[in-house]
Amino acid sequence: MTESNNETYGDALTRPFWEAARQHKLLIQYCPDSDRYQFYPRPFDLATGSENVEWVEAKGTGVVHSMTTVHLKVSNLLEPPYVVALVELDEGVRMTTNIIGGECEIGDRVELTWFERDDGLPPLPMFRPVQQ
Repeated sequence: MTESNNETYGDALTRPFWEAARQHKLLIQYCPDSDRYQFYPRPFDLATGSENVEWVEAKGTGVVHSMTTVHLKVSNLLEPPYVVALVELDEGVRMTTNIIGGECEIGDRVELTWFERDDGLPPLPMFRPVQQ
C-alpha cells in the first residue's frame, strides 16, 4: 500500500520503518530473546523464530562492505553515475543503499544522511563518507 501526501506508506510490516524515516530516524529490528539485530524487516527473529522483535533506532554509522558504480539510468531518482553499496551498520546488519556526498572505498566509515523525495514520499536512508 502506497499513498503520497504524508499518508501511510508501506505494508503493515514495513510501516514503522517508513514512519520513522519521515522523522529522519533509521529503524532496524532487534530481538531481546537472541540479543540480535536484523534488517530487512521480518515478522520473526531469524535466529530463534521468536515473534518477539521490536524496532530500535540504529546509530546510523557503519562500514562499506561492497560497492559498485552504476553508469546507466535506471531510475529518475538518481542521475548516473551513482554508487550502490552494501553498508554494514555498527549493529552488525547490512543494508543496500547509496553512497552520496563524496568518494569512498570498501572498508571506509560512512554515516547516515537522508535523500528527500517528491510527492510526500518518505525520504530514503543513504550514506556519506565520514569526514575525519
